[in-house]
Amino acid sequence: MSANLEAKKQLVEEIKEKFSKAKTIAFVDYRGLTVAEDTALRKKFRAAGCDYKVYKNRLMLKALNELGIECPTNYFEGTTAVAVGYEDEVAPAKIVSDCIKETKKMSIKFGILNGVCVDAHNIEELAKLPSKEELIAKLLGTLNNTAASLCRVLSAPARGLAVALNAIATK
Repeated sequence: MSANLEAKKQLVEEIKEKFSKAKTIAFVDYRGLTVAEDTALRKKFRAAGCDYKVYKNRLMLKALNELGIECPTNYFEGTTAVAVGYEDEVAPAKIVSDCIKETKKMSIKFGILNGVCVDAHNIEELAKLPSKEELIAKLLGTLNNTAASLCRVLSAPARGLAVALNAIATK
């Protein structure tokens, strides 16, 4: 077995490992990005706990087939980089979408959400969702508001009684 073939097999295993752990994967066409823009993009991905890497299309397609994820082969034409999100489902899509707005050079090809291949439109819609932290903050705000309202309602009779007794005492 040649060393090149063995290296490719190891690379396919690495890709399979990353893809199997991922919650969201965004495949993008990175044509036209400068080195500085690419470096800044990689920094954003690292800060969000995501991986951003360029693999050969054939190796990614082989890894996806071995994982049982069916994607059209025409998605793997041209230059392809992959953004893999492990913790936050929205982070890779949001970072890619922001980079596209800033540079006007990249484009989303397709993505994988929880093991299902989806088109670029679904990844763009995912990018519009608020982050996990924002959703948790909204939920806690709603719960806190409800609890405060309940406290006001429950304390109203006692407050009314105290006001009435105070009015009688001042007469």
